[in-house]
Amino acid sequence: MQAVPGDQIAATAARFGAIYTAAVTDILDRRGLVAQTLPPELAPLSPEMLLAGPAYPIEGRPHAGHDYDTSIRKILGMLGAVPPGHVSVYQTNDRESSHLGELSVTSLRTRGCAGAVLDGGCRDVGFIVRDGFPVFARFTTPQDSVPRWDLVAHGDVTIEIGGVRIALGDWVVADRDGIVVIPAAIVEEVLAEAEQKASVENRIRDAVREGMLPLDAYDRFGTF
Repeated sequence: MQAVPGDQIAATAARFGAIYTAAVTDILDRRGLVAQTLPPELAPLSPEMLLAGPAYPIEGRPHAGHDYDTSIRKILGMLGAVPPGHVSVYQTNDRESSHLGELSVTSLRTRGCAGAVLDGGCRDVGFIVRDGFPVFARFTTPQDSVPRWDLVAHGDVTIEIGGVRIALGDWVVADRDGIVVIPAAIVEEVLAEAEQKASVENRIRDAVREGMLPLDAYDRFGTF
């Protein structure tokens, strides 16, 4: 995949940050992409957290009794490989351990990463929330993954979470409603259409507040 300039990533992320995931999923639905949202169990550590950025996929598996030094070196190498502006997206295949904590988040944030999404566990929640780094996770636990889990692949790998395929460079957008994945090839088109939808919905909202009935609003604007 060809690298995207950092300023372009930042500009696209800012545009996504000005709309909302519902508008994005509605556009994907219209295109026939009706299964692009991640499971609702993956929730923000704090309700106000938002994130948007290209995905950096990470995959692992349980490994009881893993050698600590071998395991942590692989994990630390992966953390240092996540490009600025990107979202670390974990398919851990694990329901027992924490795969991200405060020191890892400090490293990612310092290097300009956009956030993390874990089909897995997180710990040090208080520290992370105070730091303001956006993290969406399936569960929290104090139990460390290092001696219990093995990092299998990261970067140029395709993972699957809840039936949604996520490849390097696909865009991940999340707010308190949930997490949506946009295939890299159509990000700009979907974003432009979602911005237009959000603009129309602002007009609908004003019309309804002024007394227009919902069906009349739908007939006038073509959406609701």
